[in-house]
Amino acid sequence: MNQLTIAHPLPRTVDIDSLEDFDRRVAIALRAAEQGKPGGGSMAGWHVQSVDVSARGPQVKLLKPSGAVFLGCTLPSGLEPWLRARGALIFPILPGVPFDAYRGELYSPRELFAGVQETPYEQVPDAQIYAWAHTSLAPSTASLDATLAAALHDYSIGTALNQTLKRWDPRKIVGIMGGHGAERGSDVYAQTARMGRLLAQAGFTVATGGGPGAMEASNLGAYLSREDDDAAQRALDTLAGAPSFRPSVSVWARAAWEVLEEFPNGVRSIGIPTWFYGHEPPNLFATDIAKYFANSVREAVLLDRTRGGVVFMPGAAGTVQEIFQDACENYYGSVANVAPMVLVGKKYWTEQLPAWQLLQSLSRERSMEPLVELVDSVEDAVSAVIRLNDRAHDAEASSQKG
Repeated sequence: MNQLTIAHPLPRTVDIDSLEDFDRRVAIALRAAEQGKPGGGSMAGWHVQSVDVSARGPQVKLLKPSGAVFLGCTLPSGLEPWLRARGALIFPILPGVPFDAYRGELYSPRELFAGVQETPYEQVPDAQIYAWAHTSLAPSTASLDATLAAALHDYSIGTALNQTLKRWDPRKIVGIMGGHGAERGSDVYAQTARMGRLLAQAGFTVATGGGPGAMEASNLGAYLSREDDDAAQRALDTLAGAPSFRPSVSVWARAAWEVLEEFPNGVRSIGIPTWFYGHEPPNLFATDIAKYFANSVREAVLLDRTRGGVVFMPGAAGTVQEIFQDACENYYGSVANVAPMVLVGKKYWTEQLPAWQLLQSLSRERSMEPLVELVDSVEDAVSAVIRLNDRAHDAEASSQKG
């Protein structure tokens, strides 16, 4: 029988996205070398992303770079061939793209919408990146450089999202799905914002698709969850003056910016939008934005990270797709991997778009069956999330004892 033998274990990957972190790692590596420790002085496994190390040439040359990866870094003259000759991989800064393909952190609303108070939305970074994607990634014209830049960007965003999510309990991250058509000023928008607020107040971290409509309302509710009811209502009233991102994203975004200026220290929540839907701008109330080029990756990431369950508000084709994409994962998942599913709107999900009946049939006699519920109010939805999470934890504990 042939047996695979690994003579040397693979080095642990270390993601480095700031000069401060780079300097700290260099100091540790040099100290380990001085002490004669195994692996001392080695950069193996280092992934250095978008760091300006142009003033660190002498320090780098004290280390062994084999197995290190430099992605989009600024290097001092002559260091690149030295690194390559000693086994490091160098991914250069990609010219002609309006984004950092190797960024080491998630986006913020203020970064994506920088300048929107004075200039049209079409001139802010978010719109410029979409314009690039719309032309450079079109199937008929996509070049290798553009495709590579988008893929590297999405990989970097995934890594940054994983790092960001470490600050939260994965079982406390709850997704809220719903259509982009819910307008500010409408009852469904206000109710969805209330649900986001109640979930955050109950200790959950809200995650959405990061777009307008019900997604924005959910992030808004979470963002204002430390404010009183009067403050939340003032924000809703301000936003109602620009009900939709159509016909003007600029007006829509400026109303949100006004709310951010009044309440600058909101509660953090997650938005995972995509440039695939260029007609849908991201909302400004998700504080941590993981924006992808590939929509399929974005959807899978969103459902995978919401281990505390998903609440589905009334929506159209996209929301229905998300329901059954989530149901598929739960259908085949083990007891430890099944997450609650709560649908809000009994009449909507049984008559207008009768997804509930099919979901019930799929869940019958599966591990997911006790974790699927249909409710009529956002208050009942929050209660269901809490109750079903307790039930999921009990089921997981029982399976581990068995």
